[in-house]
Amino acid sequence: MSENFTARLSELPGLLASHLLLSVCALALAVGASVPLGIWLSDRPRLRDPMLAVAGAAQTIPSLALLALMVPFLTWTNGLGIGLPALGFAPALAALSVYGVLPILRNTVTGILGVDAASVNAARAVGMTRGQRRRAVELPLALPVIVTGIRTATVWVVGTATLATPVGQRCLGNYIFTGLQTSNGTMVMFGVVGAAALALTLDGAIGAIEAALTRRAPRRALGLTIALALVIAFFLTLPSLVGNGARRSPSPGITTEGNTPSPHTALDRPLRIGAKTFSEQYILASLLERTLAEGGLSAERVEGLGSTIVFDALVAGEIDVTIDYSGTLWANGMKRSGASPPWSVLAEISGWLATEHEVRLLGSLGFENAYALAVRSADAERLELRTIGDLAAHAPSMKIGGDYEFFGRQEWQSIVSAYGIEFSEELSFDPTLMYPAIGGGQVDVISAFSSDGRIATFDLVVLEDPKRALPPYDAVLLLSKTVANDPAVISALTPLVGAIDLVTMQRANAWVDRKENPLTVERAAEQLADEIAN
Repeated sequence: MSENFTARLSELPGLLASHLLLSVCALALAVGASVPLGIWLSDRPRLRDPMLAVAGAAQTIPSLALLALMVPFLTWTNGLGIGLPALGFAPALAALSVYGVLPILRNTVTGILGVDAASVNAARAVGMTRGQRRRAVELPLALPVIVTGIRTATVWVVGTATLATPVGQRCLGNYIFTGLQTSNGTMVMFGVVGAAALALTLDGAIGAIEAALTRRAPRRALGLTIALALVIAFFLTLPSLVGNGARRSPSPGITTEGNTPSPHTALDRPLRIGAKTFSEQYILASLLERTLAEGGLSAERVEGLGSTIVFDALVAGEIDVTIDYSGTLWANGMKRSGASPPWSVLAEISGWLATEHEVRLLGSLGFENAYALAVRSADAERLELRTIGDLAAHAPSMKIGGDYEFFGRQEWQSIVSAYGIEFSEELSFDPTLMYPAIGGGQVDVISAFSSDGRIATFDLVVLEDPKRALPPYDAVLLLSKTVANDPAVISALTPLVGAIDLVTMQRANAWVDRKENPLTVERAAEQLADEIAN
């Protein structure tokens, strides 16, 4: 059995339990809100259709967008006034509960309205009150239809829960997001198969309960419900039984024995390391975890976060340490366009972070991961392309591919403004698929990343930016206000400042992203640490 498969299998109990707990809690909230509301609406025809329309409208919001919106919402409302965290379980639970409402609400209304009128009239004839008719006749007869709605909601919620990774909630989506970004098919398989198996298992179990209710066998339905609850309880406790808790296992070679938080730190919990959704961030997050462990500090990684989410989480103190890029902070955070010298940009960003957000910029790691336009080397030679300006004349007949953020970022607007460039089509890709897209001819230009090892793998040429439309993108180490003045954290992480050059980072990224025999993120981080030390 390969090391990759064994490592992924060891993570399964913890991720499965987290995914199951999130799904069950979201369904419980959806049922608790939808069934009483459906009962109430069944007697109010004027409100019924508008309320169902509202529930349907919520269902049309893209699931990932709804999850992402919950993070700033919880931040702005101070966690609904009760201090709920803006990352992790709370935003994921809120969004998934919304997604579970529609099928349960609709089926509750449909089930009650569909009760045979003769049964209701018979109950009325024997003198039952309205409440008695509802409890003794209408709800029991409507229950199979209501359970059908719960069954539908279950499949929706379990599937959508895989998208909770970008808001910091551990789930089976961790396999999928990390696997896609690191070209690790084994991880993707674990995530996809695990989520599908969980959804099908719950669907089958609830389907058996529905069938028992349809056959008017309430005792069997109750027995099946109790059995399902016991199975769910078993899987929720499985991580503790096999010694695999909710936290990510430490990187290979890290000894965590005795690595409890130092008495000199301001925290009584492990440090939280935030990372975005691409290979370099996964590698660097693992490197930070390793470096902190060597300094006697325990840490855990919160990976797969969206670009704005990771910064908001750092400001809110939901994460303690992260690596960001000066150009992203310059353009997205400070809303600045154009470029100044790298030292000037770093100085201005450092001041802005400190005064506006109480975040400390500890220093640059020593390399840039800049946005850059790249073309196939054959096209660069054929069309004599050396700069972005050279590309402008050919752009109207070319397609450009970018990551999810690129065409909405200030950097893209700066390129368009500086060079007057316009392409025939702008296509957005997952960063992992963007490079194969240009390699396979689906696009002619991509928004590459200068430290990406795939530039060489796909034989691409990075075009120069003589008008300096793009700002510098130094990789910088950021500390939240909770650890900004913590001597233990600063002492542990300072050796990384200026320690990684561009060639070293490109090589580390290539270890993970290469098609043949890719390394795991942890192994790449271990080798990167060895190179830094030597």
